[in-house]
Amino acid sequence: MKIVEVKEFTEQVLETLNELLPQLSESAVPMTANDLHRVIDSQSSQLLMAVVNGVFVGSLTLVLFHLPTGIRARIEDLVVDRSARNKGIGKALIAHAVGLASDSGASAIDLTSNPNRTSANALYRSMGFEPRRTNVYVYRP
Repeated sequence: MKIVEVKEFTEQVLETLNELLPQLSESAVPMTANDLHRVIDSQSSQLLMAVVNGVFVGSLTLVLFHLPTGIRARIEDLVVDRSARNKGIGKALIAHAVGLASDSGASAIDLTSNPNRTSANALYRSMGFEPRRTNVYVYRP
């Protein structure tokens, strides 16, 4: 297995993401080529993908941002293909993202997960992530 940062658009990456994202969320809408270009070209995010035998089997997005209180990081949209789960791929993606965030000077790395995703939550805890004592809010304009 290899973890790669996607720096260039390919149809294969777009197709893979459009297969993976519905496995993460039922409300995921298909990405367009333009959407993927925006992610790849963003100065604040890194699209990481796991490759096994030349096939993309998982992805996550690492978001790094500067605040008055320091550099922060978020892990978003972590998903591993159903056929490749329980093989350490999610752990490898997270470990790679943690290394990049640490190298960038991030003082914290946040992520969120649905409480019903018991395997994912167990993975995060096993890797040292701790629940925050906070409320998470969303506003949808």
